Amino acid sequence: MNASSYLSRKKKKQPNEHTAMTIASEIAMLGKTFETRDPRTGEVIAKIAEGDKEDIDLAVKAARKAFDHGPWPRMSGYERGRILHRFADLVEQHTEELAALDTLDGGKLFHVGKLQDVPGAVQLLRYFAGAADKIHGATLKMSQRLQGHTLREPVGVVGHVVPWNYPTTMFFFKVGPALAAGCAVVIKPAAQTPLSALLCARLAKEAGVPDGALNVVPGFGSTAGAAIAGHMDIDMVSFTGSSEVGRTVMEAAAKSNLKSVSLELGGKSPILVFDDADVDMAVNLVNMATYSNKGQICVAGTRIYVQEGIYDAFLKKAVEVAKKSVVGDPFNPNVQQGPQVDKNQYDKILKYIDLGKREGATLLTGGKPCGDKGYYIEPTIFTDVKDDMAIAQDEIFGPVMALMKFKTVEEAIQKANNTQYGLAAGIVTKNIDTANTVSRSIRAGAIWINCYLALEPDAPLGGYKMSGFGKDMGMDSLDKYLKTKTVEKEKRQNAHAGPKANPKPRTRKRIYTSWAKIEDHEWELKNFRLFSRASKKRVLVTLGSVTY
Repeated sequence: MNASSYLSRKKKKQPNEHTAMTIASEIAMLGKTFETRDPRTGEVIAKIAEGDKEDIDLAVKAARKAFDHGPWPRMSGYERGRILHRFADLVEQHTEELAALDTLDGGKLFHVGKLQDVPGAVQLLRYFAGAADKIHGATLKMSQRLQGHTLREPVGVVGHVVPWNYPTTMFFFKVGPALAAGCAVVIKPAAQTPLSALLCARLAKEAGVPDGALNVVPGFGSTAGAAIAGHMDIDMVSFTGSSEVGRTVMEAAAKSNLKSVSLELGGKSPILVFDDADVDMAVNLVNMATYSNKGQICVAGTRIYVQEGIYDAFLKKAVEVAKKSVVGDPFNPNVQQGPQVDKNQYDKILKYIDLGKREGATLLTGGKPCGDKGYYIEPTIFTDVKDDMAIAQDEIFGPVMALMKFKTVEEAIQKANNTQYGLAAGIVTKNIDTANTVSRSIRAGAIWINCYLALEPDAPLGGYKMSGFGKDMGMDSLDKYLKTKTVEKEKRQNAHAGPKANPKPRTRKRIYTSWAKIEDHEWELKNFRLFSRASKKRVLVTLGSVTY
């Protein structure tokens, strides 16, 4: 597909449909705009409506009206689920368009978006659509003469601030469970990658999501994002991004209305490769974990610890695989790595590569820009890395691998935990005892054994330590958009109540008798009970039911 012809065709059809914010289901261009750029070239793709504090206020008012007075939280879970299933159907029908927009905006591989990212988002939305009618409280066993139960109710108006690395995927990480719970949503997509979110907003309206239940306001973190975090009429904020910005979000939430906060933050995930691992398999797995999506993944495995027995063989093979990686236009199906998302991220990665060399690490391969234009960087491998170096401690968010060795299981665990982050970790071994010991010892929210990036709708994802708190995906994700309400009432007993006057006479329905011969014994089915004809004793109770 030719990217420029794709976008120009869409613009001719409806000039603002891919560039305007959506508030109360209405497409709006409210003055200011900002540019979104193609990372393949650095050229401007389109001018996008720029939301600021005033626009967030409008979106929150629409969401508050939808939540307090609209049909969405008052629908049955079954009805909400049907609408979300229609939403998923429409997203699936627009798979190619959404994948193309994420490639144009973020430099993501088009074929990966088409075959994995968008279908994965559809699967996730259907998961939460199916969960919408399974939200319920519990009956309580009270110690006093009380009757008690709990209700599970939507938290209210939710503000979402999402990152640029997986635009469509992250949109549904947040919107899917929040809408299923019955919340109203205001979401700010990343300024670098707003296009797919704006398309999804229109598809939601077409699916039947009521006005105000889903509002999409593109803009910058310092203005629109800050307005969401500190808004007095937003009941919860969910943020995915850096730990530094996560602190700011949490502070703003505390200083405003003490709204609930969910943070999925940075990572510097270790992968431990033990001596008994198959070297080829381990290298391919680590290569995928480090360089997928050009290293722009919060759970990217970038601290690679290899046991000394296979370290040299692993190192040699890893360099060979990295050098064979094809970097180029993400619309080309033969390309394995596209450009970094923008100039700022591109410059940041190159600075870390230079810092790694100055700190004394050995650059084995890569480390240089690719091509004449765009934000391409070669897959990079450092060895002779010490645990206190910046390239081993900081989240670079790029295609940079730090390769280190270890001797014992205990040393591997200590090195894996020597980080401020705790989002994910990988273990490569054939020994089940080693796998169990290490997986229980690493402080991280997701542990992958002989696999990596194994993201499933039913598997919660979230971090320990500076990687934040709160889960995306799984029923844990749905739970964070719900509040528990306890209802108790006195259990009365009227001791002076006499017999009911003129009690209603009991009427018996006519019951038929049938006979059956089983194993040379005669049995009588009478009044829906089974009797032995010989003993006249009841031997089986309640084959059916009868009213009297």
